[in-house]
Amino acid sequence: MKIKLIILFTLSLITLNLYSQNLKIGDKAPEIIQNLVTGEEFHLSELSGKMVLIDFWASWCKPCRKENPNIVEVYKKYKDNNFKNGKGFTVLSVSLDFKQEAWEKAIETDLMEWPYHVGDLKGWRNAAAQEYKVKSIPTSYLIDGDGVIVGINLRGDSLESSLKKNRKKKSFFFQRTN
Repeated sequence: MKIKLIILFTLSLITLNLYSQNLKIGDKAPEIIQNLVTGEEFHLSELSGKMVLIDFWASWCKPCRKENPNIVEVYKKYKDNNFKNGKGFTVLSVSLDFKQEAWEKAIETDLMEWPYHVGDLKGWRNAAAQEYKVKSIPTSYLIDGDGVIVGINLRGDSLESSLKKNRKKKSFFFQRTN
């Protein structure tokens, strides 16, 4: 009887561990369907064909707010670039806020000029955060034009480095010389 209980317990742990595995590089990013800060429904799949940084954050999160200027700078620098598997770069900010006013004020204060700010005002119970198994913020996923994860939790220089690495190389034959 003890052996059966041990086997059952072990199988339960293995099953639980497999079920709760986190996303990893090479995985397809799960769809996110949430309302934009303006109220309209938005789907991550609408950004198909672009490099996208999915950034889980909140107005009350000091490390998130500290990272926002870096994301803004990288967004401005790479938004019009072409990548190996994506045309253009953008950010999908997924808010774990509870209060609409605080969320909107943080977007404005931190100059987060990209148009894709989504949330459901459920804090840690945010549906996308649950799907992506977010355990702390900031948490981010860089996905390519096919929605495949190519980077996880890239911040500062590592985000820019990953974007540079994924940029489309200019063909030698089409370079102009003066």
